[in-house]
Amino acid sequence: MDKVLLVTGGSSDIGINLINRVKDNYSYIIAHHIGDDEKLKELKEELKEKLILIEGNFLDYEKTQEFVEAVKQCGHIPTDIVHLPAGSFENIKFKKLTWDKFRDDIDISLRSLVLVLKEFLPVMAKNKYGRVVVMLTSCTVNVPPKYLASYTTSKYALLGLVKSLAVEYAGNNVTINGISPTMIETKFLSKVPSLLVEQNALKSPNGKNLTVDEVTPMIEFLLSDKACAITGENIAITNGNIM
Repeated sequence: MDKVLLVTGGSSDIGINLINRVKDNYSYIIAHHIGDDEKLKELKEELKEKLILIEGNFLDYEKTQEFVEAVKQCGHIPTDIVHLPAGSFENIKFKKLTWDKFRDDIDISLRSLVLVLKEFLPVMAKNKYGRVVVMLTSCTVNVPPKYLASYTTSKYALLGLVKSLAVEYAGNNVTINGISPTMIETKFLSKVPSLLVEQNALKSPNGKNLTVDEVTPMIEFLLSDKACAITGENIAITNGNIM
């Protein structure tokens, strides 16, 4: 059986780094993206037919369904799935939040994963093999920061899905886990004031925020057969903080 990895949010800093780390472990890698991305283009030139790029706007229900259908039609059904997408990360007081922001965060993070897994989890169960890793957040591990209500709510919803599906598919050699890192230095922080990013780094015992290279090894491990006995977990990557 060919091993096929689907990375939703494949054009993110985490996605690019992960693809580079695991590219020799898979026959094919399917990377979800929105619009053109130079780093993904460079990877495509290197990996050629091994890397399959599929665009999809997860804010739109029909386009999300079209993305799932495109994955089905590409000829390589995923054995492993890494789910990275999230709505914009920005500090907004609850009284200023609209329902649209909550809905957008849920659509991007949760609805997209539900539609992807409804299609491919039954295949994994039938084949008695599958690995799913979902990007959560340290907001689900301890007391979350202020002013992140919509983001935190969507991540808790994802955690509920991880826990529920891990129980449902536990007898099929399908593992479903989440990882919850603290703040990572990526382009995802573009809407966060630099002062807040610096303050978060200073609160860490080592005086810095996490790097991508400190997060992707855990995803790589959870995708491996070494993690075959781990499922339903929310693994914190604390950057030295005790949570």
